[in-house]
Amino acid sequence: MSVWLLLGALLAVGCVLLVARPFLREPSPEDDRLEEPGTRERERIALEEERDRALAALKELEFDHRTGKVSDEDYRAQVGPMRRRAAELLRALEPTQARQERVHAGRR
Repeated sequence: MSVWLLLGALLAVGCVLLVARPFLREPSPEDDRLEEPGTRERERIALEEERDRALAALKELEFDHRTGKVSDEDYRAQVGPMRRRAAELLRALEPTQARQERVHAGRR
């Protein structure tokens, strides 16, 4: 009986060591590097950042209008171009297939 317990304990320790081994070793330098984003990826990231800024500016303008910091005339003059720019950025980030489906749905 004690032989089986000892064998079971050794098996359990072996399994723990086998599972923990990747976490205990030092990563090699080539495994630890992040890949440099490609040109398309950098363009997408730039578009996403610009989209976020445009949406934040639109949200701030609407908040300022609601709180009375921006007059109705100024709000109307600024909100149109801001919404158009945000929509352009959203369309630019839309996957090509979804864009084509939307165009085809509009033609029907």
